[in-house]
Amino acid sequence: MTDWEQHYLEGQMPWNKGLPSPPMLEWVEQNKPAGRALVPGCGVGHDVAMLAKRGLEAYGLDIAPTAIAMAQQAYPELASHFILADLFAAPADLLGSFDFIFEHTCLCALPPEWRTRYEKAAHELLKPRGLLVGIWFINPEMDPGEQGPPFGIEVSELGALFDESRWQIAEDRVPEVGYDGRVGRERLRALRKR
Repeated sequence: MTDWEQHYLEGQMPWNKGLPSPPMLEWVEQNKPAGRALVPGCGVGHDVAMLAKRGLEAYGLDIAPTAIAMAQQAYPELASHFILADLFAAPADLLGSFDFIFEHTCLCALPPEWRTRYEKAAHELLKPRGLLVGIWFINPEMDPGEQGPPFGIEVSELGALFDESRWQIAEDRVPEVGYDGRVGRERLRALRKR
């Protein structure tokens, strides 16, 4: 498992692009969601701040203390909305309390064998009929022999992980916007909890 805290302490954060996820921002602007939202693996909080600015009651969760401290420093008006916790052992008061989960770089950062744990955690955190809006990293274009993270996920694997017994696909497309070098390598799939 990657030592995320060490990455933040050393300033080794290639995933931090200094702005929110472009496909997520586009989705929010088009759909105008309202309610309570969670960003798992929120890092320094850009996605959380974008959601809050657009009227959502947005929270970020991260396992790295330095990431949370950086988010609180960058967005002091949201300081209490950044939660230091393990996604797989989330505080009980968070369970079943979110209308939305906005996923961008959390799943691809986890070892592939932990994906079922992620699915279970997302399902438990959402309210009934809640929506998991994911910008999934389908093709990280790893060099031969290079190991993740990020760990890409094939579309077929995404379908198997969030299967029809627990999730309904609400939207599915390849975003036409993204960070530099990411266009065409991500998939926006929104999944409604059954």
